[in-house]
Order: sequence, then C-alpha cells, then structure tokens
Amino acid sequence: MTELIDLYTPWGKKTKNEELPLNEYPRPQLVREHWQNLNGTWEYSLTQSEGQPDTFDGDILVPFSPESLLSGVQRSVTPEDILWYRRTFTVEKNSNEKVILHFGAVDQLCEVFVNHQLVGRHEGGYWPFSYDITEALEEENELLVKVVDLSDNPIYAFGKQKQEHGEIWYTPQSGIWQTVWLEVVPETYIKDLVLTPNFDGSQVGITINTSQPFQTGHLIIKSDSEIVYEGTISKEENWIYLPDFIPWTPDMPHLYELEITVDEDAVKSYFGMRKFSVGKNKKGQTVPMLNDEPIFFNGLLDQGYWSDGLYTPPSDEAMIWDIQKMKDLGFNMLRKHIKIEPLRWYYHCDKLGMLVWQDFVSGGGPEYSNFLVKYLPFVNIHVKDHHYQWFGRESETSRNQFEIEMTDTIDLLKNIVSLAAWVPFNEGWGQFDSTRIGDKVRELDKTRLVDYVSGYHDQGGGDFKSPHIYYKKYRLKADSRDRIQILSEFGGYSCPTEGHMGSERLFGYKMYETKEKLTTAYVKLFEEEIFPAISKGLAGTVYTQLSDVEEEINGLVTYDRHVVKVIEGTVRTLNQKIFDEFKRNSDG
Repeated sequence: MTELIDLYTPWGKKTKNEELPLNEYPRPQLVREHWQNLNGTWEYSLTQSEGQPDTFDGDILVPFSPESLLSGVQRSVTPEDILWYRRTFTVEKNSNEKVILHFGAVDQLCEVFVNHQLVGRHEGGYWPFSYDITEALEEENELLVKVVDLSDNPIYAFGKQKQEHGEIWYTPQSGIWQTVWLEVVPETYIKDLVLTPNFDGSQVGITINTSQPFQTGHLIIKSDSEIVYEGTISKEENWIYLPDFIPWTPDMPHLYELEITVDEDAVKSYFGMRKFSVGKNKKGQTVPMLNDEPIFFNGLLDQGYWSDGLYTPPSDEAMIWDIQKMKDLGFNMLRKHIKIEPLRWYYHCDKLGMLVWQDFVSGGGPEYSNFLVKYLPFVNIHVKDHHYQWFGRESETSRNQFEIEMTDTIDLLKNIVSLAAWVPFNEGWGQFDSTRIGDKVRELDKTRLVDYVSGYHDQGGGDFKSPHIYYKKYRLKADSRDRIQILSEFGGYSCPTEGHMGSERLFGYKMYETKEKLTTAYVKLFEEEIFPAISKGLAGTVYTQLSDVEEEINGLVTYDRHVVKVIEGTVRTLNQKIFDEFKRNSDG
C-alpha cells in the first residue's frame, strides 16, 4: 500500500469552501419544491467505544467521507472504529405535516438518532434510506449518526474498496458520502413512482405508491414544456396513450416532464420513451436493439472515483463534465463499474444521451483466488459457480445479502431512461449461481438486457457473450448459444502525466510515454482487433477506462480531470468509423 498524493479536480477547491456542497435536489425523478439540504459542516469523532462521545474530534464537510481530501479530515476508518457525526437543525412545519429525513448513502452500517431517540438502522453502503422523524422533533434538534464500516468484509457489498489497496483496488471510504436532506410532506404523500415506457404500444405506465390511500389525483405530461396529456389518475397503475411520441436515443435524448398531484402533495418527474431488446441484423447476427434498430455499445469502464472526493463527485458540474466529455469523444455508453452513483449522475446520462450499463456492487471474499480469477480464464477454463468457496461465497448470509442488495439496486434505478443493461457479476468476484441470479434479474426487470457474467466464469446464460481481454489479441469466437457478442473489458493502455497522478507507484497493462504514442497505440488496437470483429458480429466494446484512479493510470483523462490524455479529434473520428462500420455490417 503506497502513500497517495493530494489532487484537486477543477471543481474541488470551490466545493471545499461552500456552505452547502452538492446543493441540487438529489432525487430528480421525484422532486418536491420545498426541501432542506443538510450537507455542510458537521462534527465528527472516531472512537472504539459503543457509547456516544462526550467530545468530538473536529469538523467534517458532509457528504465527503473522512478519507477524502474534500472532507477536510483525511483519516482512515478501520473496521474496528466507530465513526460519529453530529449536527443541529431546525425545521418549520404545520401540525398536520410530516418530516422525512433522507440519506443518499452511508457506508456501511449505521444508526440514526434525533434528539437522542433512535429513529432507524440501515445496512449497506450504496442505497438510500429515509425515516419519518416527526415524533422525535423539538424546536432545536440534534442529529447524530453512528457508522461502522466493515470495508472488504465477506457479507456486504464493498466493490473496489480494499483495506490493503493498490493496482486495481482503491482506497476504502466510509460514512456519509451522498446528500443528507429533509422534506416536509402532508399526511398523504407520494413515496415512490414506477415509470414504464411501452414503446410498441405508444404508452407509458405510471404507478404511484403513497403513504396511505389518496382521494384525488391529477397528472400533466409535457414535451418541451407543452402539455401533451392532462387528466386524473387512479390509485392503481395508469397507462397513458402518447400518439406520435418522440423516442429517446443517445443522439436525441428527448425527455417528457411529469407533474403529479395527489391530495395535497405535488411532485415533478420525467421519463423517456425507449425500448431495449435483442434482435438480428440483416446478416442474421445477434445484436442489441434500441427502439427496434441495431445499436453498437461503444463504451468505457467508469469507476466513479474522484481524486478529491473519492466516491463522492465534487459537484454536479463535475458529473456533467465526465459524461459530456466522453460523449464529445464519440462514446455512447458508460459501464458503471462495481459502484452505484448518486441519482443525479443517472439524470445527467438521461439528459445528455449517454447509455449506461450498471454493474451490481461486488462482495464476498474478501480475498479472491488469483488462480480462479486471473489464470484459469486465460486458458479458457470456466468453473461452475456453485462451488461457493472457490468464489468467496461460502457464507449463506453473504449470498442472501447479495440478493437483497440486487433487488434494492433494481428498485433504486428502475426508472432510469438511459440504463440499458444489468451486470450481476464481474470476473468471478463473489460470483455464485449466476444463471439463477440472472434469471431473477430478468424477472424483476423485463425491460432491459442482462449480462449474467462479465468476463469470466461464463455459465452460458444471459443476453451476452462477454469476455475480458488484456494480455492477448482479441479474436471473436462463435458463441454456441448465439448471444450478443461484446468485448466488455479491454485496453487499459496507460500514460504517466506528471503532476496529475495520485500515486508514485504506477499500474497499467501497457505503458506509453506521451499523448501521441498513447493515441497511436489506441487507434492501432481498434484497427487491428475491433474492426475485423465487427464484420463477424461484434456489437459492443468497453475500453478500460474513463479516468485514472490512484495507482491505476489507464484512463483517457487524469485522476484529477485536468488533462485529456489522448488526441481528442483522433478518438472522435475513430469512434465515428466504428459506428459507420457497424451500420454497414448490420445492413448486410
């Protein structure tokens, strides 16, 4: 484990001085006008005692984890530590209203107290949770949060975080890492929406889940601010006919606006009309389809780490920059790798037209067998994943927890317009029963594609044949199950960038000294290995990766996002050639 170097992104220094960092409404598909952001300066303490601390160690900038530069703390939290947060707040409400306290995400196990009353417990570091704190409120209120982070433990999801980090494993982060906020709502309020586009039927399904049955409901749908539908809504699922609707595509990411009122509660939301499916091109090859047309997934692996915020983007503008820069370079997809982002990241993908492949966050282990996940796949040996102990899933509790987290992930992101595919397992990390798990994902969400096993060990299921190739040339091989062919990880070419690296120790699959040499090698890789495969049916690639992270310097941009490490025009031209070649092949 090496000493890391402090690097600010272009947005970080401004963020660290803000009273309310990340002050945008955190839930774009269920927006209320009146809300209160609780980000900003809190007190924190690190103890080994279960009892609440009498004194605190200092201030922390929420929602940045204490390990991060932007938190102002930069202290590691071990599994033996207890991390405490405290702040005070006031809130105005009428006697017939409720106050809901929301957490975007807290890593990993937490208890929440309001005025010394326990209002709730939560397990899992990647999912939002909320509590009705109305009964605990006073005129002045103390909010206390107790956090334990077991990090790379065998039970809960931890992703790329490792206590002993290095190379492809990164600094673990702990505690509050997404926005904390309050809403004042009426007795009857909307808790959740389910938005289901029916592309073939020119309809959108709208299901409203409320705190209790409502009496009256009203719906307005707008397209470019013009009303295209207005009417009442029922307590059951509503199917709204939209003749001559505008489809959502990466090139034209059209979104419809929603305004929903039930009794005294009013929210705004949005949806897009699109359809993901599996089909055949004119040559009879199996390909992914968007809106019944063949599409090539031209993507990047996106770890979602930031040099100053770790898991937490330093600002809304930072998220937009990542997505728009990759779109400007000609990519149309990001594979969100072993992490779940704040909901605003997905909103920007919806709005800007960037397709998303969503990995489930890995767990198990904590150590994975190098023989199993590094060596056997390179000689094309795929092991049956019911051997739980080989994959770090011998714990039944761990396997059950994964299925809980899987369901929570699908429920959280169910309405995301740009989300095209789910990826349950990556490279055997905590993999188990992948055919059954993939089938369950498909039952829970019939509207998206599923890559049952990305990389290895392939059990023959899912919509994709999905290898990872780094140390040898890629040659497309026929799939006996006639699945979509996608190269879901490859490349990893690296280029050191003085003054913009997060570690003195460097890792990459191939090293190049300059931007020009890196770009030349990048183009050669695609020309020699990708273009020949497209004619044989290749329908997507995921290049490693969007940005450098700590020791791993194989990003197209630096860890601090100050430098684009390739010649932009060359990459953009190459990407257009990929789409043109795929279209020629699809058209026969």
